[in-house]
Amino acid sequence: MNHSAEHSAEKIEGQEPLMSRRAFSQVLFTGVGMCYAAAIGYPVYQYLASPISRASEAVAVNQVSLPDANKLEKGSAMMFKFGAKPGILIHHADDTWVAMEAVCTHLACTVQYQAEQNRLFCACHGGVYDTRTGANVAGPPPKPLQAYKVTVEPTSVVVSKV
Repeated sequence: MNHSAEHSAEKIEGQEPLMSRRAFSQVLFTGVGMCYAAAIGYPVYQYLASPISRASEAVAVNQVSLPDANKLEKGSAMMFKFGAKPGILIHHADDTWVAMEAVCTHLACTVQYQAEQNRLFCACHGGVYDTRTGANVAGPPPKPLQAYKVTVEPTSVVVSKV
């Protein structure tokens, strides 16, 4: 049997093969490469796109209703979510209400309400904020906390951007 007879066994009698081995290998490896690129590319895309979607969500939120927050005891506080960021609602002993963003302006750590010292404290680097205005009073924070408008209703407290 000669060389051409061996290759003719791969063909149907009188017809050319549908695809050569080389073309089949190129299609196969191109498809596998595309799947691999998609498997790597999709998580990278999600990682890069998530800050953009979070920023658009944060801009879209203008107010939050906090059911039963009006029952918060005087001299205490509660954390809540305002868009993508945490907020803090404080009910002062004199029955005034204050709300502000609870993200330290130094390195974006979450601040904590400390009633006994009457302060908002950032444990990351010792930043201190005023509980009525959000002004930075000690430590490294360069700016005050963003203040929100508070409306106390019979069944909830509504916090909105100023």
